[in-house]
Amino acid sequence: MEDQHQENNRIGGRKRAFAAGIACGIAGLFLIESLALSWASGSRVNPVTYWRERRAAAENSAINEASLSKLEQLEKSIDQYYYEPEEITKEQKEDGIYKGLLASLDDPYSVYYTADEVKELNESLSGQYYGIGAYLSADPVTKYPRITGVIKGTPAEEAGLADRDIIYKVDDEDVGGLSLDEVVSRVRGEEGTSVHLTIVREDEPDYLEFDVKRAKVDSPTVDGRMLDKDKGIAYLSIAEFDDVTTQQFEEKLKELQKDGMKGLVLDLRGNPGGNVDTVTAIAGYFLPKGLVFYMEDRDGKRTEYETDGTKQLDIPLAVLVNGSSASASEILSGGIQDAGTGTIIGEQTFGKGVVQTVFSLTDGTAVKLTIADYYTRNGHNINKKGVTPDIDLPLDTESYRKDGSDNQLEKAQEVVEKVVK
Repeated sequence: MEDQHQENNRIGGRKRAFAAGIACGIAGLFLIESLALSWASGSRVNPVTYWRERRAAAENSAINEASLSKLEQLEKSIDQYYYEPEEITKEQKEDGIYKGLLASLDDPYSVYYTADEVKELNESLSGQYYGIGAYLSADPVTKYPRITGVIKGTPAEEAGLADRDIIYKVDDEDVGGLSLDEVVSRVRGEEGTSVHLTIVREDEPDYLEFDVKRAKVDSPTVDGRMLDKDKGIAYLSIAEFDDVTTQQFEEKLKELQKDGMKGLVLDLRGNPGGNVDTVTAIAGYFLPKGLVFYMEDRDGKRTEYETDGTKQLDIPLAVLVNGSSASASEILSGGIQDAGTGTIIGEQTFGKGVVQTVFSLTDGTAVKLTIADYYTRNGHNINKKGVTPDIDLPLDTESYRKDGSDNQLEKAQEVVEKVVK
């Protein structure tokens, strides 16, 4: 046994030495090539300085001989001792490694997407996907996913799921430790299959259990109607800012204008955010010429998003927000508040003042990374703070569940009516 152990050590040593030799050879060739290119372009590089910089970069990398060796040991332990080895595929282990690396950032918004998850993401942005028809966001208190809206005529509505329900389990798995993207991935699935949800509902003494059959969902991100046609008070809600939202918004706005809109209640409650280009385009209807918001990256580079002011509506405006209004919806509500073009009503918003970009990888997977902070029109960073309403008014959830009455909407309508010409 001891001889075998020593032989394994010798083999492992030869493998490591071989790997180290290959690495040094590649690094040497890379250095020679880089120096040659620099010399050809007329700029000289100090080889010692260059090599020190390369060594420092390598030392800061988590992917090194020691970490690769440890991964091999962990995989061997799983292969030898895990009690259900047939349940774990090579692809699952690989995805786990990648997801773990992103999880090390301790940033809930930076995640790794498998190829299937990339497909689901693209479907949701296109306004069509296979799922249950509910909008989700992270509950600011419990950190569990919370339903912020149910699309009419979908499996979620038919099953009896409701706004503000908290999802505790998906198929009997506690989702408290999962990212929002991971929960969404588990809720969605093939058409005709079912997902079992364990729900926590306010004022209910025990968990509620739902079996929801998945179906094709067309996601209308914009809805609207006239609240009072005689007075010209209109209502328009935006569920999220997807690729299709600008067109849906403009079409609905034209309908309301034809119906005699003189004042507007804009509902951003439960809106988790979305595409910055989309929210910038829509902000042009509510803000004067100038800045909508700006981003600032880790190097201090500032990127500004502006509107030319040519589409701005000249009507009284009230904006509804709550604790699930996040990111792009805070850009819009915060910009309106900064510009003084509307009254913000409701509850403190979520406070997501950071921006993410999705980077596609060559194998069809992708990584979403937080790349910058964003600031509202007047330079306010609302990250982990949120937008404070001009009129702080909690939703009367008891009345809302009892008969559908909405005290926040009633207040917004009242505010707009007072200044309608």
